[in-house]
Amino acid sequence: MSEIQKGSKKLLNAWAFYDWANSVYTLTIASSIFPIFYSALFISQTEKTVAAFGIVFKSTALITYVTAFTFLVVACMSPLLSGIADYIGNKKNFMKFFCYVGGLGCIGLYWFNLESIHISLLFYFMGLIGYWGSLVFYNSYLPDIAFPEQQDRVSAKGFSLGYLGSVLLLVVNLAMVMYPDTFYIKENIDESGKVIETAAQVGMRYSFVMVGLWWILFSQYTFAILPKGTSQGKEVTKDVVFNGIRELKQVWIQLKQNLRLKRYLLAFFVFSMAVQTIMLVAVYFGEEEINWGGDDAKTFGLITSILVIQLVAIIGALLTSRSSEKFGNIKTLIVINFFWMALCFYAYFMESPFQFYVAAGLVGLVMGGVQSLARSTYSKFLPETEDTTSYFSFYDVAEKIGIVIGMVIFATIDQVTGSMRNAILFLVIFFIMGIVLLFRVPKN
Repeated sequence: MSEIQKGSKKLLNAWAFYDWANSVYTLTIASSIFPIFYSALFISQTEKTVAAFGIVFKSTALITYVTAFTFLVVACMSPLLSGIADYIGNKKNFMKFFCYVGGLGCIGLYWFNLESIHISLLFYFMGLIGYWGSLVFYNSYLPDIAFPEQQDRVSAKGFSLGYLGSVLLLVVNLAMVMYPDTFYIKENIDESGKVIETAAQVGMRYSFVMVGLWWILFSQYTFAILPKGTSQGKEVTKDVVFNGIRELKQVWIQLKQNLRLKRYLLAFFVFSMAVQTIMLVAVYFGEEEINWGGDDAKTFGLITSILVIQLVAIIGALLTSRSSEKFGNIKTLIVINFFWMALCFYAYFMESPFQFYVAAGLVGLVMGGVQSLARSTYSKFLPETEDTTSYFSFYDVAEKIGIVIGMVIFATIDQVTGSMRNAILFLVIFFIMGIVLLFRVPKN
């Protein structure tokens, strides 16, 4: 079978379809059902604390710190892996590996509990590192499979497919949680007849398994179509392992000669740390800071909010793509950053479910757009080179380090002040800096 030509519809669709496969992780695990499930584990506690690694953490601070640590591991690991992938010429194998690690980690969350908090956090770690690790190689495929004039649209198409697929599965998962009897899901009862876990919580555990299976199975179409590379059984030596770090150094040197790319990457580093932090903690914020009036209302309200975000985000990604074509990528990104900054101020004061729904709709409008446009803008600013993996590895490392900084700052403010509102307000500083830096990106 001959390799499909760059720019072909079949190849572009296969690449974008991986978003359909893996976006269920970001929606169900990172954004909605797992945060609700995790918070439910502390429902009998007044202070909501947990002992782990020899320290007593506020529940939200612990999961935020673990998330930050995972991104730090990804940031350190991805250049090493990209160096090996470049040498053996088959980055698809690495993309597969992380896909399967992430999928199995999601399935492992079925057994998540506070009594075995460390092994439970390991499964959470596997899901997170699998998702972001696979994106290192997924993103690097974009300039390989699409021409510059195609990249904005195929990037937006990927995000849109991701939203559609993840919403479809979330609707099923929501039904399992809200109406467990319909799916023959029963509560867990011990030998004395005491209810250990509600049927809704059991339904959440089943949803984690479904996410893992969905991710692994649907990714097979992407793996079947994407270029295989030119692996010829080359031996991986110490020099090869550290080749990725040397390549990052070369990219850093080349950035000094490319003022537009350098300034854009700095701006992206700053505003992305705030955007990604908000998206990773949004449901934890809603669970803790909004007055829902009851646990069932809270579960339904939070998942409904996530659905609103996803559905509006489809429109947002497409509108952003059209806006970038008319006004330019940088101008569009500046407007989006102003929007995010206003959302942070709004979030600090909101208390009611209705206010949270409004925020969800506004977040959805700019969430997919900023991710899609940031990725395609970077791709379009790249110099003429065949070494796209190194450049995208640098992009991913910058993004991950930014997330680590953002999450650690957020978790520390949450842990010290006891309020996520203070932490969300602090992120305004990063958006202001991002706007200033975007204005400094040269037009040519």
